[in-house]
Amino acid sequence: MAVGVFDSGLGGLTVYAAVADRLPETAFVYYGDNAHAPYGVRDAEDIFNLTCAGVERLWAEGCDLVILACNTASAAALKRMQETWVPKDKRVLGVFVPMIEALTERKWGDNTPPREVAVKHVALFATPATVASRAFQRELAYRAIGVDVEAQPCGGVVDAIEAGDEILAEALVKSHVEALKRRMPHPEAAILGCTHYPLMQATFQAALGPQVTVYSQANLVAESLADYLTRRPEFAGPGTVSKFLTTGDPASVSAHATQFLRRPIRFEAA
Repeated sequence: MAVGVFDSGLGGLTVYAAVADRLPETAFVYYGDNAHAPYGVRDAEDIFNLTCAGVERLWAEGCDLVILACNTASAAALKRMQETWVPKDKRVLGVFVPMIEALTERKWGDNTPPREVAVKHVALFATPATVASRAFQRELAYRAIGVDVEAQPCGGVVDAIEAGDEILAEALVKSHVEALKRRMPHPEAAILGCTHYPLMQATFQAALGPQVTVYSQANLVAESLADYLTRRPEFAGPGTVSKFLTTGDPASVSAHATQFLRRPIRFEAA
């Protein structure tokens, strides 16, 4: 048994790297649905069906706990999956929770009424599907009041990162930040709401300015998972050897993943 990490492509490797570093005694199985990436331009039904198929494949690998290391899947599919599809002996968790905990400085199990928080103006950078779902705003509203969230759909950024075109990715990030700042000139915090975006965190920070706190997910998810497995160790399982699966071409995905993480990664066909 291992912990599953699901993503539509390579972006979830930022989460995998963080959780593997944080939990070196834990085995992980990473599943990248590269054949159908990116999810950010798909409709909710398509995202739900593709995510369910990937999670089922991870269950077949013995991963009773799966992390959706994909904001689009977390936004568009997770709630429906948890309410209608996931069996009682399995767990599927998303990547929004740790970030909202950090932003609101309250634990997920804290069900007290929403209250004011220090940050009032938040910029959200995410895929078009994540922005359209309004999932981040909905979950934030359960816990905080008086927070203005301005969301910017960042079309093209994921494709540029997956293709290894850093120059194009940087240009697109700067363009999207400029577009958001025309609507919200002075954000106090910025949420990088896609697991690809940590690779461009320095570009986001430079475009936003040093006065903006940039929240990236990978390390927040790693700490949250470590806490979860402390409370539910039965979901960790034995072993420390990780495995990487893809619906795309394993050789091509392996080459891109190695460049992406700057460490050797070998994918197998899912």
